[in-house]
Amino acid sequence: MTMADRFDAIADVIRSRRTIETFRPEVPPREAILRAIDLARWAPNHKHTEPWQFHLLGPETTDAIVRLNTELVRLAKGAAAAAAKHSRWSAIPGWMVLSCNVSEDPNRTEEDYAACCCAAQNLALALWAEGIGMKWSTGAVTNTAEFSRLLGFEPGVRRIVGLFWYGYPGSVPESRRKPVDEIIDNRP
Repeated sequence: MTMADRFDAIADVIRSRRTIETFRPEVPPREAILRAIDLARWAPNHKHTEPWQFHLLGPETTDAIVRLNTELVRLAKGAAAAAAKHSRWSAIPGWMVLSCNVSEDPNRTEEDYAACCCAAQNLALALWAEGIGMKWSTGAVTNTAEFSRLLGFEPGVRRIVGLFWYGYPGSVPESRRKPVDEIIDNRP
């Protein structure tokens, strides 16, 4: 494979990847998820801290998160919105959380968080290359003490980078990006 072929292959994965909102019901094979996590961990990370932890969630934990979120939505938006959210979240086939070390050094905490965001992008691209879609959520439920408790975290020790839903796409949305010349600031 030539360098041009390699570039074209990765460019296709990057350009075609989409955030998936609806999933088919079947759960992707665990081996595919582990392959994606293996690639995610190759993200750049300052001082080689490898600050990430990937948490694969089983049905007991996901059910508890669905119930927690349903209650949050009920309190904020009412019973009908809560029922709709419960139905939607209950249909998501795969669940994962990415968490990050929290350091006493605020610069290290930010560097580690940035590294985890790079790992999340690697994860999304690796899954997409396998035909698996993902949605990265940082919704209100992920910021609750109860969510952290469900994952067994002590407050202040781990930071939630995101709740990731994954599965085979039910549909793939269209997407556009601004032209490159609109996002470049050429300085003399």
